Amino acid sequence: MKKNLIIMLVVAIYLSFFTRFGRTIYAIGNNEQSAMLMGLPVTRTKIAVYAFSGLCSSLAGIVFSISLLAGYGQFATGMELDAIASVVIGGTALSGGLGSVIGTPFGVLINQTIVSILQFNGTLSSWWTRIGVGALTLVFIGIQSVFQARRKYG
Repeated sequence: MKKNLIIMLVVAIYLSFFTRFGRTIYAIGNNEQSAMLMGLPVTRTKIAVYAFSGLCSSLAGIVFSISLLAGYGQFATGMELDAIASVVIGGTALSGGLGSVIGTPFGVLINQTIVSILQFNGTLSSWWTRIGVGALTLVFIGIQSVFQARRKYG
């Protein structure tokens, strides 16, 4: 299972840093209109990004089903919050144009550490982990907004 994670991480790092496709993604994320005016294939790249996202999601679903030794469509309900929180904590701005693939694994580690600390107490409801992850995501979005405002206005 860990080999799959490392393989997908290496593929994502290679695609984002060493290919024209990755540079196009960063350009679109920074400013879609500018990327279009530069002549980059914006629509084709967006379709390819969604296709790659679907591939990664299907692989994650297969690995998740194998690890549970069962398959049910409602097992992963709410995991999209964990994914978004991990990416934001890893340094990717939701507004686009800022972030990298390398920060996301660190965001996953921080996110799961917070979840483990909240679950370790044992007396809290499981909803408190969701509330904690949501609050942590809001804090990091606020921090990113402050940094972007400082960079923009000096």
